[in-house]
Amino acid sequence: MTYWNGHGMNAWGWFAMSLGTALLLALLIVAGVLIARALGGAPGAPRPSDGRPSAELLLAERFARGDIDEDEYRRRLAVLRGDVPRAGGHSP
Repeated sequence: MTYWNGHGMNAWGWFAMSLGTALLLALLIVAGVLIARALGGAPGAPRPSDGRPSAELLLAERFARGDIDEDEYRRRLAVLRGDVPRAGGHSP
């Protein structure tokens, strides 16, 4: 056998090996995160069956942005949950 590199690895070899290891670990971590998101999502998060955000989630986002006040939020949430009967086709 011919050992033209002196039986060892030079600085570029160590650099390439370190970079390759870091890239492999990053790839494995990204793949793990993507698989976890696809299978489970965030724990406790509402998961509508069709993949769209639920009406309650959209209402909560509007409240968080300040588009509606707390009274409006609570009234609309009660209507969505069916807690308040609707009278005459207008919101209570």
